[in-house]
Amino acid sequence: MNDSLYDIPLQTLDGRPASLRDYAGEVLLVVNVASRCGLTPQYEGLEKLHQALAPRGLQVLGFPCNDFAAQEPGTADEIREFCSATYGVSFPLFAKMQINSEPRHPLYAALIAAIPNAVYPEGSDFRDKLAGYKLLPARDTDVLWNFEKFLIDRQGKVIGRFSPDTAPDDAALRAAIEAALG
Repeated sequence: MNDSLYDIPLQTLDGRPASLRDYAGEVLLVVNVASRCGLTPQYEGLEKLHQALAPRGLQVLGFPCNDFAAQEPGTADEIREFCSATYGVSFPLFAKMQINSEPRHPLYAALIAAIPNAVYPEGSDFRDKLAGYKLLPARDTDVLWNFEKFLIDRQGKVIGRFSPDTAPDDAALRAAIEAALG
């Protein structure tokens, strides 16, 4: 699994070819991001996490997506400018991709196949709120919303999936990252 995950072609936000192999040997936190979401302030916490743990081998990787109520309509330049000016984002951002819409990007197909269901913080009613707005995804295994997080260990194995309302400083997420960092 890990070789195929590392070999999936990606593109950086500025259009350069990339892959997760560029980060082989590091712990990766893959997050689908959006600029116009109620969860967008998580950029701040993700940047803090990146700053604090990058020296130990954590890479936060942001994947903009417009699949969730069209909350990432911007161009690559608009996304870069927003993230930089508003949240000082310095972690890598990639080209916008389709996560729940067809054709689903192969990276997200592999991530979802590896861990079909996210872990939610205790007392979370996020899924119920989305249901109330009739915004649940088509399949239970689909990514629920912006800012869902997949954790990948240093060997390229997907080891965690955390719900969109799991804050970057959530104790369970931090514990999983710390365990993966070793």
